[in-house]
Amino acid sequence: MTRVLVEVRNVAKRYALSTLAVDDVSLSIYEGEFLTLLGPSGSGKTTTLMLIAGFEDLTSGQILVRGASVGVLPPEKRDIGMVFQNYALFPHMTVFHNVAFPLRMRRVPRHDIERRVRETVKTVHLAGLEDRFPRQLSGGQQQRVALARALVYRPSLLLMDEPLAALDKRLREEMQAELKAIQRQLGVTTLYVTHDQQEALTLSDRIGVMNHGRLVQVGAPVDVYDRPVDRFTAEFLGEANFVEGRVESAGDGLLRVRVDDRVRVAVELRTDVTVGATVELMIRPESLDVAAPSEVAANQWTGIVRDTAFLGELVRYTVTVSDGVTFKIVRQYRKDGTALKTGQHVRVTAAAGAWTVFTPAAA
Repeated sequence: MTRVLVEVRNVAKRYALSTLAVDDVSLSIYEGEFLTLLGPSGSGKTTTLMLIAGFEDLTSGQILVRGASVGVLPPEKRDIGMVFQNYALFPHMTVFHNVAFPLRMRRVPRHDIERRVRETVKTVHLAGLEDRFPRQLSGGQQQRVALARALVYRPSLLLMDEPLAALDKRLREEMQAELKAIQRQLGVTTLYVTHDQQEALTLSDRIGVMNHGRLVQVGAPVDVYDRPVDRFTAEFLGEANFVEGRVESAGDGLLRVRVDDRVRVAVELRTDVTVGATVELMIRPESLDVAAPSEVAANQWTGIVRDTAFLGELVRYTVTVSDGVTFKIVRQYRKDGTALKTGQHVRVTAAAGAWTVFTPAAA
């Protein structure tokens, strides 16, 4: 059974008298996992990270590591490695001495420092660059130095605050793959902060979505993406279509919702919803399908393609099925002449299990 390494209990952080940056957050971080805190600027994710690191003081709540409270311990006593967004490398030190710095501060014997630095530099693919200074390195190489410095003393927990934000898209994607491989290789428990939903989905074992200082939802990437608990999470984690309707009936495992005169939706029944209640339905663009019109079936509507956007490996269509309902639909691009054209009449279909239902409180 996987053990809890870090436990955050009802943690809050208030600045001045009115700003509640972190609001009653509770979270367990398991040994060996890669957990990402995802949210927009000001959501409280970095403040939560800094509270765990010890760089910010708690207003209330507890933080425990292996069952022991660390709330009063300074950062250097918490057995953590930290990678900042700006890397915070010493410009006057070589790669070797930057990586060795935490070991020297801990008075590790010189022969152990040499061995551990060489091993760690090799792990992050910087072997041969030990004598270079930060100014002689690319952004990706500097990021690896910062990672090596955080890992060299083998911390129990690695904290990373938007470490790839300064890199261009191609290099960021390369570093995501490397980070994940290194984390798996070393088995180090990692708490990662980002506002980039694609990065969170790519890297994480679990994602914690934050908004206005609160932890909204925690789960495996596919679960949070497919079954968001509210509209904010659905929108922040990717593109989504929303329609509002009234529940007409519930039975046989299906919820039947009337959106307008032309659009009725059959949805898998997963929660108790009162007949006659107003609900909001969400479906991802890739969960809708489009084809030429054919026989009538459940969750099938005829529509007109209003716009097309070529995205490389994907094509996004905007299809109107009634005066009040327009769907964004994403399909894999195929070089076979089957792409839809603006103005074309199509059939839109969706499986009942592809929808998420939000009640007014969740929406």
